[in-house]
Formats: sequence, structure tokens, C-alpha cells
Amino acid sequence: MARRVVITGAGTVNPLGSNTGATFDSLARGHCAIGPLDIPDVDRLKIKIGAQVRDWRPEDHFEARHLPLLDRAAQFALVSAAEALAQAGPGIPLAQAGCILGTAGGGLTTIDDNYKTVYQAGKDRVHPLVVPRLMPSAPVSQISLTHGLQGPCFTVSSACSSSNHAIGLAFQMVRSGMAPAMLAGGAEAMLCFGGLKAWEALRVMSPDGCRPFSADRNGMVQGEGAAVFVLEEREAALARGAHVLAEVLGFSMTSDAADIVLPSQEGAERVMRLALQDAGIAPDAIGYINAHGTGTAANDRIEAAAIRGVFGDHGPAVSSTKSQHGHLIGATGAVELLACLMALNGQIAPTASVQDCDPDCALDLVVGTARKADVSAVLTNSFAFGGLSACLVLGPSDR
Repeated sequence: MARRVVITGAGTVNPLGSNTGATFDSLARGHCAIGPLDIPDVDRLKIKIGAQVRDWRPEDHFEARHLPLLDRAAQFALVSAAEALAQAGPGIPLAQAGCILGTAGGGLTTIDDNYKTVYQAGKDRVHPLVVPRLMPSAPVSQISLTHGLQGPCFTVSSACSSSNHAIGLAFQMVRSGMAPAMLAGGAEAMLCFGGLKAWEALRVMSPDGCRPFSADRNGMVQGEGAAVFVLEEREAALARGAHVLAEVLGFSMTSDAADIVLPSQEGAERVMRLALQDAGIAPDAIGYINAHGTGTAANDRIEAAAIRGVFGDHGPAVSSTKSQHGHLIGATGAVELLACLMALNGQIAPTASVQDCDPDCALDLVVGTARKADVSAVLTNSFAFGGLSACLVLGPSDR
């Protein structure tokens, strides 16, 4: 018999806040963390805005001897994991637990810095710890080392669906009994010159803000950060007196097999239907959808059509919190899961910066500030380049 899986801890570092409490407050207010970039060589970029984690001081969180091994993404992940475990409380069998994180770029800041060292500065040597710092699995390994996790630990890299894939796989491991508990989420730090220059070439970046589903939208805005969650078997969590934040009801992952960059309406509909099927609930049970909602013309129009295709013309409330925290690429689904937890507690985070909704994106779009609502189940979408999709369904803690 499949085990029921619950979330008992959440932690984050993202542009909206340095912890979950600050993030929930920012989400409720509709705060937009997008602003001018403060990075080296920004003057050489065409796109000069982003959603940065401001005033980040690694020395406030880590001993100096550890920092040579920690890329910015790993730093965010470690702080997020520590918060999640602290909230989950004592009694988790950490020696049998594991960790799965999603990332698209891995230690991209480290890669960028060392390319400059070799090619621009002309130096013949780099730091001996560059490889264990830049490898995409570094954050997972560092979390495992820090907390003694000896279960399944690995990294998922599937572009913008990475962290939803990671959380979904962790859910399946706990549900199947492969692990009693798992940490899962995503971490990303791509706001460096090389990372942004590559994205500029795609011509999908906005120069002035992220306005998903808006008539005047003109592209996405990148962000950075991490979010990590503790998933465990429900009965074990209750037995040790844990406070349950939500239950993971269902998960699906599919491939469009259609195009390397363009989204597919049929594919988006299929992954949502399969997630609902896995959760064993009907479409009308969903009270909120956290949309992928990137702010690009094609994604928003196709996703809106797919939502109507699954939920009808009078579907659930929808928002895209990328309008607030930017697109965290491989970590975006993890940070967006925080908005899903908030919705299950009666507040739906808004889509910021939207004045006039695009008629081609007709949805019950929440804008401005948070909307109070009694939500019994939520769904969150991630659609990635390559047609790789991942969808999660969550329910309340007392279901």
C-alpha cells in the first residue's frame, strides 16, 4: 500500500526573503524583488535587471575554511536545508534519509569566475577545489555531509522543471518506502555575466520587468536562490509530533517530444491531467494553480489555453509568482511551492505588475495583493526547454 507523504519543513533563501517567514510576507504583499543588477561587467549586458538575493554575506553563515568549497548556489541550498530541518524538528531518521535537488546551471558563478581567470586574466592555474565547487551535485553533497544523510542523494537537471522533478522524485521514494524521509528542492545562482549573456542571446528576456499574462508582457526576468523541503511518511511524522505543512497528493512528469524551446498545449494539458489522476482528485477540487507563467508571449498564451483545456473556462485562481521573485530556472519550482503552501493556508499570492490581462490569456488571475480563499488542493506547473514538464498536487495538512 502506498504511503501518504507530507511536508514537515520548509526553508529558503530567495530575492523575496532570507527565510520562509519573510518570503510569505513578501508574497502576500505582492512585493516585486526585481531591480537593477549589481554584478561585475553589468555595463556589458543589454539586460540589466534581475531578482537578486541582496545583501548576502556568506561569512554570516559559514566558517571561512568552508567557503572555498561553496559556490553561491550551494550556500543558498545549505542555509535553506538547515531552516527546513529545524522546522521539521527532531526525530527524523537522517541516516536513512536522502536529498534530491534541482539545478540547471550548477556552480555557474564558479565556472564564470574561473573562465575569466584562465582566458581573460591569462593565468595558468585555478584553485584546486574548483571542480568540487562547480559540480551540479555539490549542493546535495554538502547537505549530505552537513546533516549525515546516507540515503539516496543526487541532483536533477532538467532546465526549468528541475526542482519540481526533484521534489516529485523524492515524493515517490517516500511513498514507495525506498526512504523514510527526503530533503528536496532546488538551488540556482546564474546571475553572472556569462550566464546572463547566454540568456540574452535567446531574446526572451525583458528589459523592464516580468508581467506574466499581461497584455504588455515582453519577456522573463532571471532570479536566484533556493528552497528546500522535508518530505516524510505521514504516520511517522505524526508519531514524532511533527507539524505537517501540507500533504503531497500527486505528481507527474512528461516530455512533449515536440520542440526544444517552444511549449506545447497538448503536453501541458497532459501533465496536469496525469498529476490529477495520480492524486486521485477531479479538476474541480483544485482551488489554486501556481502557473509556470514566465512572461514570454508564447509560454503564457499556451499555458493559459492548457489550463482552460483541463479546468474549463471557470477554473481555479491562478497566479505566477515569477513576477515577484523572477525566474529561478532550476530552483523556480521549489520557491513557487512556498506560494502553494501559503494558498493552502488561505492566502493566494498575486501576480505582480499586471495592469491589463491579455484577452488571449483569460484566467481567474490574482493580481495586486494576496487573495483570501478556502483552498482544498493546489497544483503547480513547471515547463522546461526540451518539452520537459513536471506537475505537483498538494493538499492541506488535515486532509
